Amino acid sequence: METLTLDRLEDGQSGTVHGFRRLGPSGLRLMEMGLFEGSRITMVRRAPLGDPLEIQVGDYRLSLRRDEAALVDIAS
Repeated sequence: METLTLDRLEDGQSGTVHGFRRLGPSGLRLMEMGLFEGSRITMVRRAPLGDPLEIQVGDYRLSLRRDEAALVDIAS
């Protein structure tokens, strides 16, 4: 199983949340938005300059800053 961070996914690529780099306020905020270990996510697209990122989690979409996405470990 290959592990990378959410900000490294390519457009259209999917993966499963494997964990968080750190859980401080940013990690807790991500969990409040529905990113939990085991959640299936898909990278929808990036803004023209690469920030923010749009991801699909279940039946909804989120926009995250690249530095926030770098906190999320993904197993593909």
